[in-house]
Amino acid sequence: MRKKFLTVLGVLLLACSLPLSGVASTKLFSDVPSTKHFAEAVYELAERKIIGGYPDGTFKPGNSITRGQAAAIITMLIKLDTTHVKNPGFKDVSTANGYYKAIAALAEKGIIGGYGDGRFGPNDPIKRGQMASILVKAFDLPDYPFLASKNPFKDVKWMSGHDKNILIIYRLGITTGTSTDTFSPNAFITRGQAAKLMRATEEAKSQIITLHANKFNWDDFGWTTGDDTDSEVFNITFEGQKPNEFVLNTIKIIPLKEGTGTLSFGKTNMGDPDKRNYRKYYVHVKEVNGKLKVTLEESDDILPTQAEFLVDNQPVETISLSTMDGKMLSDSVDFKKCGYGAKVNVCIDIDQAGQYIAVLHFAKGKKVRYAVNAELINTNFHYSIWTLKENPTAMLDLGEDETIGRYIVPNNAEKIGTVTRDPDTNRFHVVAKKKGMFEIAFPDSKGLYTGIHINVQQIGSVLHVEMGSSMKYPSDM
Repeated sequence: MRKKFLTVLGVLLLACSLPLSGVASTKLFSDVPSTKHFAEAVYELAERKIIGGYPDGTFKPGNSITRGQAAAIITMLIKLDTTHVKNPGFKDVSTANGYYKAIAALAEKGIIGGYGDGRFGPNDPIKRGQMASILVKAFDLPDYPFLASKNPFKDVKWMSGHDKNILIIYRLGITTGTSTDTFSPNAFITRGQAAKLMRATEEAKSQIITLHANKFNWDDFGWTTGDDTDSEVFNITFEGQKPNEFVLNTIKIIPLKEGTGTLSFGKTNMGDPDKRNYRKYYVHVKEVNGKLKVTLEESDDILPTQAEFLVDNQPVETISLSTMDGKMLSDSVDFKKCGYGAKVNVCIDIDQAGQYIAVLHFAKGKKVRYAVNAELINTNFHYSIWTLKENPTAMLDLGEDETIGRYIVPNNAEKIGTVTRDPDTNRFHVVAKKKGMFEIAFPDSKGLYTGIHINVQQIGSVLHVEMGSSMKYPSDM
């Protein structure tokens, strides 16, 4: 008798979460005025017969929703097949339970789980944190790491259960919390809140594009261009098909605002470059009917790329640009401030591969030469840019208190740079000749220093040399 009663109770509870009749699901609910923040979601889902009201014409938006009811609604939202399901083995969910098929289908997909004691708790009210995790898994939302997302909620702490999934739905604009700084993860979610969260999740998911490696006949995605994937227009996540899976075979593109960005990616083992085991796309984001729509346009373009010069906020008056062999391209190139944060450097655009000389003109006639190397990389939208400030000489003073003694320059070092020492001092000079590195040794040193390392970098005819001291380890002193 008790088993029969529980079965009937389950069916009745399910009826309260689902449409009761065409009248109940399409007419206005007496307790859901249009001014309520969840009203639009409630009526939209009711129109689709995913949720429904009560026989008295109410929706009871302040009532809690059970775990079983949530399972039934979620399966309808994501159109999950419940015809043939595997018994999840929850000891409180028999095959006669009104929610059995929905619970079994979601459990088989790894979307929901039970308690540690083997129960599912189909009649337990569902908590807001639990709902966040179910929505993230059911709709396969982007797997943003907890520490990569802004956290406005003082009651959502790292490693506290549903923390990551709460921040995922916050970052996607699905929720703003119960206040500006609380999410209330352990509070029971109401029917009105659940309707709004579910509908907002549908909206967010509908704007996300998912790319699968197997669509390109690849086993995985091995790389993507870092500068292109976290723009103001869109960002991406790199994921496996299963949580914590090492093989990354899914890319999700999440639109942020209208505009166009670029995206490049490829498989781990590129192999023969002629096989084009990479792709390049323009990512166009446009608002259509109030929603952001992403379209991808494949391209082989190479775009103008910034060359950055480190000037530490010194005011630059003009920049001239010539080829490495001396052909003047412009005596006044357009430039702008750039760099992370305070933007203390300056940048120019390079639109052709090659080597260049940029001369930066400062106040009082000061000039500084930089070499620019722009390398074509077909897998990217941008050139690989390297800038090098001309600095053919360097000096290093190790101080008069150090007893260094003689110094030894290795064989063939003279081809890289000429080293001299001022008489009766520990002051060394180097004049660069070509790219390379070597170490000056102090075999008789009685103090801290064991030598000097020299590093000469080179682009074309431009040389840049740096000197640094080599010191004894504390255990050697």
